Amino acid sequence: MTKQIEHLHWPDAPDMWMPYAPAIKVTGGSTIYCAGVTAAPVYHHHPHRPEEFDSMPDDMEGQARAVMENLKHGLEAAGATFADVIVCDRFLTDMEMQDDLNKVWNEYFTDHSPASTTVQIVRLATDPRCLLEVNAIAVID
Repeated sequence: MTKQIEHLHWPDAPDMWMPYAPAIKVTGGSTIYCAGVTAAPVYHHHPHRPEEFDSMPDDMEGQARAVMENLKHGLEAAGATFADVIVCDRFLTDMEMQDDLNKVWNEYFTDHSPASTTVQIVRLATDPRCLLEVNAIAVID
């Protein structure tokens, strides 16, 4: 069955841009699960070596771009694009930076917004300088 994606909105929803869809219905297709990515290089040593993360931007806008590029590479490896993303989880270390994230988010999700959850957390596992982590589920075919 060919993939069909339907963005569902409430009947009385105002016409405005939002960084997420309240609900999405998908029929058909193959599901892709993308692990969480930060602004750090996706391929790095374990245990972590802090010097591998020295080139990360130190602001949310820069880290958001790096995160979205890392996510883009994962999607491309599966034959997917941002248009195929159905849901994302976004983990921020400072909710006050959410507008900076949403500015970049809108550049990558131009035709639709996935269903998403945004949560403030104390710290990310990769490196204490990471401000953001995003995982995603996409449907292709």
